[in-house]
Amino acid sequence: MTTLKLNHLNIALVAALFFILQSCVTVPGTWKDDQIPSGKRSDFHDLNTQVLKHLKNNDPNALKMYFSKEMNENNTAKKIDIISNRLNDYKYDLQDEYYVVNRYKDTDTVVSKEPALTRYKLVYPCEAREMYFAFFIPKKSDNQYMISLIYAKLSYGWKIVKLTVEPYTINGKTAPELYALAQKQAAKNEAQAALYNVSLAVSCFKPNLYWQYPDELDAEQLYTRVHQEVKFEYNYPMVLRQIATGPMILKVYNASDDNGTSPVIYYMTHFDLKDTTDIKKENMQIRGVVSKIMPGLAENNKKILYSAFNKQPNGYESIDHFDMTDKVN
Repeated sequence: MTTLKLNHLNIALVAALFFILQSCVTVPGTWKDDQIPSGKRSDFHDLNTQVLKHLKNNDPNALKMYFSKEMNENNTAKKIDIISNRLNDYKYDLQDEYYVVNRYKDTDTVVSKEPALTRYKLVYPCEAREMYFAFFIPKKSDNQYMISLIYAKLSYGWKIVKLTVEPYTINGKTAPELYALAQKQAAKNEAQAALYNVSLAVSCFKPNLYWQYPDELDAEQLYTRVHQEVKFEYNYPMVLRQIATGPMILKVYNASDDNGTSPVIYYMTHFDLKDTTDIKKENMQIRGVVSKIMPGLAENNKKILYSAFNKQPNGYESIDHFDMTDKVN
């Protein structure tokens, strides 16, 4: 009987030990947002609070204790300064966060469960078995920059191994949304409008180093195609013969300010820049022609900007010009 009891006891001890050891094993997987265990998530949020405070204060010295050795060996002062400006301009909120126990030793992947249009994945080098990703965006801004804090659990604790700030949305749309708009415009032969929006899409396809949208390559191909179509169709500089005064469009490009990104049309006028009354009258005619020959350009934009020149800008000297705004939406 004693032997039997001891055997039962040994089995129970072994089972208990196995359970304890098993509970210490970190199983590969991905946990997003409220799926992250509450205690661990709270610790991560406390860490983020301190890091963001020092970033906002533009304090590289205070941030050293949160950075990995490799990060501290790099010159991060300029990046911290840029992020500091962003944090002081806008209130940033946590958009997505991931706690990951990596499955592979070299490169691993996290696939988001976003709607089909805005789905993405993170393809990143395995800095440590356990990693944490925190992505922040501003609430009130049409042109949003994403601040990414990427941590790894190293032998000396949880440390930031990557810190980035990159464009996330333009005019309130993500890269896939801008690309989808450009696709529709291209299908309707609205080449200039499609070029405008696909160029915006291409510029915000990488909110951070590891973020990948599935449409990125297709968007680059669309950009190449519509760029060629615009060169062929408009062949800038282009004289607007529909207008008796013969203004000449030099180029169409994008310009950004705090209220978003807008198309800008540079053109030459025969009126002296001091003659603002006649320039404004001519510009009203130009707007009417532009709406016909560049359909879709006003779509998703609050305004189109015009700059009138008497001398063609050359890129290396300041040339006088007269600026006007067409509020389209």
